[in-house]
Amino acid sequence: MFGGNFSGLSKGFAWTASNPWRTAGRIEFWERGSKTLEQLWQNWQVWLWPAIILVSSIFLAFIVHFVLFALAKRVVKPTDEAIGNSLLRRAEKATRWIFPLLAIILALPALPVRSELVEMLRHAVGLGVIAALAWVIILLTDVFGDAVYARYRTDHADNLTARQIRTQITVLRRIFALLVIVVASGIGLMTFPAIHQLGTSLLASAGIAGIVVGMAMKSTLSSLIAGLQIALTQPIRIDDVVVVNGEWGRIEEILTTYVVVRTWDLRRLVVPLSYFIENVFQNWTRRTSDILAYVYIYADYTAPVEELRHEFRRILESTPLWDQKVCVLQVTDVSEHTMQIRAMTSAADSSKAWDLRCLVREELIKFQQEKYPNSLPKARAEIYRFPANGSPMEGAPFRARTGNL
Repeated sequence: MFGGNFSGLSKGFAWTASNPWRTAGRIEFWERGSKTLEQLWQNWQVWLWPAIILVSSIFLAFIVHFVLFALAKRVVKPTDEAIGNSLLRRAEKATRWIFPLLAIILALPALPVRSELVEMLRHAVGLGVIAALAWVIILLTDVFGDAVYARYRTDHADNLTARQIRTQITVLRRIFALLVIVVASGIGLMTFPAIHQLGTSLLASAGIAGIVVGMAMKSTLSSLIAGLQIALTQPIRIDDVVVVNGEWGRIEEILTTYVVVRTWDLRRLVVPLSYFIENVFQNWTRRTSDILAYVYIYADYTAPVEELRHEFRRILESTPLWDQKVCVLQVTDVSEHTMQIRAMTSAADSSKAWDLRCLVREELIKFQQEKYPNSLPKARAEIYRFPANGSPMEGAPFRARTGNL
């Protein structure tokens, strides 16, 4: 048993001794492994100091950012001007990225690494700075928009001028933000030498390239042009009451490519900007928000129209929904059974007009039921009594009324 094992081991040692190339390969493998570990240790020591410098710079930048904005929040109180609060709130997010990038740029000359690596880091950080600066420019336009919104508020009755200015600022701000993104992206791409050379070579064929890009971005360009038209001509404004494809709603948002319409039941219609340039729609607040409201009721010919007219005015005078401008009750049509009576009034806006219509309809029907129930719609018929010979009897006709409402 043991003899076989020892014989195998002796054969293995004999085979190893008889193959010097295998022994040399094992020695070479261990030498390479030890050199690799030594290089990794040396590289780790080389990279340790630059990593400490970069991490320390970023950490110091975050500390400076926190301290500066903590002091700024103490100086600028929430009750101060809207522009100060908006600038502080929006600048805090952007500078949270800009401060570390600036810290890395300042720390790059102190890094004990090769110049090629420093240039790569500087290029990467430069791209970050370009993006951060574009962000800052967009945020400055947002701050300007917040200042305008704070001055022109829409939470009061006469807000036509405020809605006009808000619409212009909203649309132009979004178009400007899109242009800033495009320009910043172009500047970032031009920092790559290969793309810069490609752009120089394409400059000769700029006309053809422009046509191709224009056809590829047809929908985007049409939306931008429609946005400019809406900002300048203002067929719609923020908080306008519109009817689009039979849907009543208010303009909630005007974005770069589409408009959001909030319907009365809180649904949202997403409509392309070009729709409001190319199609017919209703705008109930184009000049003013006041609107006429009318109600149709049907009554018997015996209905006292003058009494209904007095009751209609009494109803209007008893509610704050009426703007005290229009109060007209007229018989506008008749049929073989009833009269059509139109009660027309006015309200400050469409929401109040709807509530006022419902109130007038309910109160007029109640007035008829309580005061003049016989004036409700009826169907009349004449019934004759005929004798056996088929001719009407003397004094036989009489009228019978049925009260089918």
